[in-house]
Amino acid sequence: MYGNLTGSISIDDLLPILDSITDAVFIDDSSGVCIWCNNACEELYKINSYDIEGKHVNELERTGIFTPSVTKRVLEEKRDITIIHENKLGKRLLTTGTPLFDDSGEISLIITTSRDITTLSNLKRQPQLSTGSMIDLGDIDKLDSSGSGIIASSVAMRNVMSLTKRLATVNSTVLITGESGVGKGLIAKLLHEEGNRYKEPFVTVNCGAIPENLIESELFGYVPGAFTGSRSDGKRGLFEAAQKGTIFLDEISELPLNLQVKLLRAIQEREITPVGGVKAIPIDVRIVSATNKDLMTLVKQGKFREDLYYRLNVVPINVPPLRDRPEDILPLIQSNLARCNDNLREDKVFSADALAVLLKYPWPGNIRELQNIIERLTITTNDNMITEDNIPIFIKQEAETNANINVGLSLSNAMEKAEKEILQRALINYKSTRAIAKVLNVSQPTVVRKLHKYGLAGGK
Repeated sequence: MYGNLTGSISIDDLLPILDSITDAVFIDDSSGVCIWCNNACEELYKINSYDIEGKHVNELERTGIFTPSVTKRVLEEKRDITIIHENKLGKRLLTTGTPLFDDSGEISLIITTSRDITTLSNLKRQPQLSTGSMIDLGDIDKLDSSGSGIIASSVAMRNVMSLTKRLATVNSTVLITGESGVGKGLIAKLLHEEGNRYKEPFVTVNCGAIPENLIESELFGYVPGAFTGSRSDGKRGLFEAAQKGTIFLDEISELPLNLQVKLLRAIQEREITPVGGVKAIPIDVRIVSATNKDLMTLVKQGKFREDLYYRLNVVPINVPPLRDRPEDILPLIQSNLARCNDNLREDKVFSADALAVLLKYPWPGNIRELQNIIERLTITTNDNMITEDNIPIFIKQEAETNANINVGLSLSNAMEKAEKEILQRALINYKSTRAIAKVLNVSQPTVVRKLHKYGLAGGK
């Protein structure tokens, strides 16, 4: 599947590439004999490569190095297998075995990757856990040290939290960006609660949810008799309601152009004028806005004022999507299951297979989708254990596709990089593509094709 050249690449040629991967990587042949492992494997399992290379999975399973053996199950079921298990050092591991098939449809190699999830999970052990059948996601005390409801196990989210807490101590205007459902509102609230305005109001305005003909009066208020149907005593706007505190303008991209001018003046002049009024009202509010759209693109399209963009974007905070911070998925599942169990007076747990599916799913709807799915599973599952059978089919299909894409891309990239490095070295040592083909035990047209593929200058 990776081209004729790779069939003659030795493990020694691949070592520099595969050793750069942070996950533990094992390669087993079609009979279940381990032929190689990378440095991360030695570190994670506290073994030397010569402890496992050349040994069959049955022997490695008996000695307790791999219990249970993923490779064994892959050989039996001829499909991707993902399990959560514990190594002999007590570390919790997420391990996936992926079969590679030859042209005849038989397994030629099995690539297995293991990731340490011990620090992510803080899982409570059940008696059934030793069989790999059940996982209880109960204790979440250490997952959210800020008390904000924000899970930050990944480096990306820890950086976001660090920046948020630094900005909370100043009054700069902040623009929070990120896809829908990533938790921009929680970041905005944390900015307020960690700052010196925490005792004052925090007012949220969804600019996309208020009708265009009402949003001006909602934001800035109106004076008595400002328009037909208005209250005789007028109305205070949301900017005044947030006085001394923070106003959070969510979905700021949906603010009509005519109101963007008035918002710009409120930011610059620190005062507002109610609808129908002539007297400006001074305001002392911190302005935080958020959007899931690219405001600069809207500026170029004439749908958002450039001057307002720069006023709002004094300090940006970008919240990454959940697929880019997979370390947060397990703690989020944990915290949301605990919340649902508490609210619904349930005591549900996940099987290892079910949890493995959820960990492979890319969560396009981000945290909001994850919350909804966990609640749905908690309500609709009759038994205490939520199994893979309880998970919606679309999640299982997408999880499988996502896992195959990720494994395929990472392995394919590593193999291509190895091919290119081998060809570069061969070009230095040999004068022609025929000589290179002879050394690599492939056809000369294959060498020529590969040289063209990688933009390398070949000989005759």
